[in-house]
Amino acid sequence: MQTVDWANIPAPADDGAMDHLPGRSLPATNLTGTDGQTVDLSQVPGKTVVYIYPMTGRPDTPLPDGWDAIPGARGCTPQSCSFRDHAEELANLGINYLYGLSTQSTDYQKEAAERLQLPFPLLSDANLEFATQLNLPTMDVEGMTLLKRAALVIDQAVIVKVFYPVFPPDENADIVIDWLKRHAG
Repeated sequence: MQTVDWANIPAPADDGAMDHLPGRSLPATNLTGTDGQTVDLSQVPGKTVVYIYPMTGRPDTPLPDGWDAIPGARGCTPQSCSFRDHAEELANLGINYLYGLSTQSTDYQKEAAERLQLPFPLLSDANLEFATQLNLPTMDVEGMTLLKRAALVIDQAVIVKVFYPVFPPDENADIVIDWLKRHAG
């Protein structure tokens, strides 16, 4: 994975687009995971972290034109790798489930999950059903509707903490872990 100089990437601004989420119950929505399972986050017991990302790139495919100039677009692989590298620590802090979420198809996501050796599934919201029900912020890039980067801490299907905007993405897992340590119990 190449190192990104975050000083040269525009940071996203907090536009308040997720202010409505803390305290909200998750909608019943079936999301397909890269492990072949269907997940309804409204039925997942215990504590869950879902990190949301626009799209993972592929080594054999160029990113959309101007990708690095879109605030918050760059960094899906560093964000995923950060959660991969901290998955055990998150579990030790009481996180029962960890997922990544994007609007990419499950088949597309499988390549990233395998290449990055993620020990958790990526979930596909390709039909934007989950995003629409929660009114998640999106961006349109080259005809694709992509989710803006965020992370959610969920307890018994209720969103208890939202991290938005997320920048730099490779620090997202560390920030979630710090919050979990301060709010243990």
